[in-house]
Amino acid sequence: MLPEVHLVAAARPNLPKLAALWHALADSMPFCRPVLVHTGQHHDDAMFGALLRDLGLPSPDVSLGVAGGSHAELTARTMLAAEVLWRGRRPAAVIVPGDVDGALAAALAAAKLFLPLVHLEAGLRCADTDLPEEINRRAIDAVATGLWAPDATAMHALAFEGRAEAAVLTGNAMIATLERTRPAWSHRPAPMPERPFGLLTLHRGANVDNRARFAALLDAVARTAAILPLLWPLHPRTLARLAAYGLRVPKGVQTVPPLSYLDFIATLSQAAIVITDSGGVQEETTYLGVPCLTLRDTTERPLTLTLGTNRLATAATLPEAVAAMLADPPVPQRIPGWDALAGWRMADALAELLHNQQRRAA
Repeated sequence: MLPEVHLVAAARPNLPKLAALWHALADSMPFCRPVLVHTGQHHDDAMFGALLRDLGLPSPDVSLGVAGGSHAELTARTMLAAEVLWRGRRPAAVIVPGDVDGALAAALAAAKLFLPLVHLEAGLRCADTDLPEEINRRAIDAVATGLWAPDATAMHALAFEGRAEAAVLTGNAMIATLERTRPAWSHRPAPMPERPFGLLTLHRGANVDNRARFAALLDAVARTAAILPLLWPLHPRTLARLAAYGLRVPKGVQTVPPLSYLDFIATLSQAAIVITDSGGVQEETTYLGVPCLTLRDTTERPLTLTLGTNRLATAATLPEAVAAMLADPPVPQRIPGWDALAGWRMADALAELLHNQQRRAA
């Protein structure tokens, strides 16, 4: 019987990363049985189920059903559920992508049970320890057995923290999935009749959970919409905050429900500029050569800033930053490891990890 390897998905951004590994394992000689475990942090069809279909992933083998609550509540309840699962069904390894609370909880539960633990997308750093995601990704990297880094910048961060021996440069899993699905999204029309248009995504707590900050950003968005029309797929969290604060969507901004993965990448590829607070979007725009402005003070993708494909912006600077970037757009960048092969590199790294584990046990 093949050993089980549990691939843990907590939130929507985890799925494109896991899909790269899943399909590489499916296309290779079988040496393990991948098991998709869903913690439940994102659980509705728009934020999770539709992505499974777009990415060609099966329904999760295991659903822990943990959603909602504070950071501590969600983390604690997910840890308890994961521990119950892994005490009764012990995998040969656990793969945890990303930096959300569900990912941290699964990583801690696996580490406490002395399960081989791999962090997919290790080494990302923004140097702002006030951000929950920064706390999570540092903690996961500290307890992981294996660290799969997307690029040389992440490898340098892990070496600086004394984890070089555990780090493997596997490449960017999100870009591998983007390339694998290109035939499915490259001819889809964007749900925006005007051309050119900008794409807006906004969901992080630091931006939308404070009414004054959110209102200032909406004012900046309104001034930006006077430069070019904007399409805004509304994250459920953002939609709830708009209603709770009594704020209105600015004129010139067309809102739509959350887009499927394929529709989102198709829309992003056709946008004249993307304004976001998402991490993965910064990588996708860099790879496709779409100008990107990130509404944050820092980013865990500093390579995108170095390349000039992404710039940080605030409510005060957004309209001017949009105008400047449209006037001098970046060119697509080819970064070592950002290609269609990241899934295969991860599969090779996983095979080596399992082989070494079996050799030690012999």
